[in-house]
Amino acid sequence: MENTTPVKEIKKIPNTNDIYPKISKELITEINNMLSYAIYNGILINTEVNSLIESKDLNDLINAHNLLVKNIAPATPKSIEYTKTLRSEGNGKSIFNKLPIVRNLIFLTLFFLVLFIGTALSPDVNNSSLDKGLMDNSGLPLLLNLTFLASIAGLGVVFHLLKKVSDSIKESTMVSEECISYIAHIILGIVAGLIMSEIISVYTSTPENIDLFNKGALALIGGFSSEAIFSILQGIIDRLKSVFIMSKN
Repeated sequence: MENTTPVKEIKKIPNTNDIYPKISKELITEINNMLSYAIYNGILINTEVNSLIESKDLNDLINAHNLLVKNIAPATPKSIEYTKTLRSEGNGKSIFNKLPIVRNLIFLTLFFLVLFIGTALSPDVNNSSLDKGLMDNSGLPLLLNLTFLASIAGLGVVFHLLKKVSDSIKESTMVSEECISYIAHIILGIVAGLIMSEIISVYTSTPENIDLFNKGALALIGGFSSEAIFSILQGIIDRLKSVFIMSKN
C-alpha cells in the first residue's frame, strides 16, 4: 500500500488592489489631480513618485500619494478636486456664478456699508450718545448706536473673509466646508466687535476718553480678529477653571 502524504494547499495571497478596488481607484484619481496641479503651477515633484505609480500596488500608491501631498502643500487633494469642480461647472459663467461665496461676501459688504452710512447720518449717533454706552442709553438711540457698531464689526469680518477667500483661491486651498463656516464666522465677528466696543472698552478707559473713533476702531478690530478674541476669552476661562480645580483639590 502506497503511503501518500497529504499535500498542503498553498493559499494564494490576494492582491491588495483586489481587496480595495475603490481605494486604489480614488488614490489614482487623486494622484493624477495632484500631478496635474503640480505641473500646471510649476511645483517640483519628487521623482520617486514615477516608479511608485508604475507598480500600481496599494502600498506604493499610498507612498506616492504621501509624497505628492507634501509637494503640493498647502493645497490638498480635496481642495484641488473642489477647485477643479468649480472650474468645470463654471465654464461660460460669470465670476459671481462660479464662486457664490465671493458674491455673497460682496453683497454683505455692500449691506454693512449702507447700514454704516445710514446709521452715521442719524443725529442720534454721535460722540455723546456713544459715550453713554449700554447702561445709560435706551430706546431708538441705543438701537442706532448698536447698529452702527455692528455694521463696523461686520465690515471688519467681511474684509477679513474676502482676503482669506482670495488667498484660498490663489493657493487652491478652498474646500466646500468653508462656505458653511463663513456664516458662523460673520456672526462671531459681529458679536466680538460689540464685545470689544461696548464691554471691554468700559474697563480700559474713562467715559470721557471713549469717543466715536475709539469705539469704532474697537468694533472694527473685534470683527476682523474674532478668532483672536475667542481664543483670549477661552484662555481666560481655562485659567479660571484651573484655579478652581486646584483650590478644590
